[in-house]
Parts: sequence; structure tokens; C-alpha cells
Amino acid sequence: MLVKILGGIDFAAAIAFLMLIFGLEVFTPFLLFCAGLLLLKGMFIFTGDVLSFVDVFSSSMLFLSLLFSLPVILLWIPAFFLLSKGIVSFI
Repeated sequence: MLVKILGGIDFAAAIAFLMLIFGLEVFTPFLLFCAGLLLLKGMFIFTGDVLSFVDVFSSSMLFLSLLFSLPVILLWIPAFFLLSKGIVSFI
């Protein structure tokens, strides 16, 4: 059950990235919520989970997207990784 909740966080963050990519209006609280949860989830990197680096990188990209207009490639990469992590957690 916990794995599915963590996968849901990945899906929510991937949706935020896709909204940024396609130019849809993303609410700032939603971006902060997703970035904060990913950063918290990324703390599993201290337990040796290598894929938690994806969470930390994605969280930093979401935080930076609040301040700057990032290149699209920097938004596609974490979106695909988070979507794949979310799909695997639900299988």
C-alpha cells in the first residue's frame, strides 16, 4: 500500500512536469507540494536507494521552474522517469 502511495506522488509530479511542458497554467501551491514531497521522498537516498536521486533531481527542477523558464529537455527527462517509476509501483 505504501508503494502505491509513493507511486501516486510520482504520478502527481509527472503531471506537473507535463503541464509545464505543454504550457498549461500550473498552480504554485501544486508545484511546491509536488516538489516538497519529492524532496522528502528523495531522502531514501541515504538508505542506498539509487532511484531516489531521480526524486531529488526532479524536485530541484520543479523548484527551479518556479523561478526560471527551464529548457524543455530538462522537463521531459524527469517527467519520463517519474512516469516510469509510477507505473512500476502500480504493477
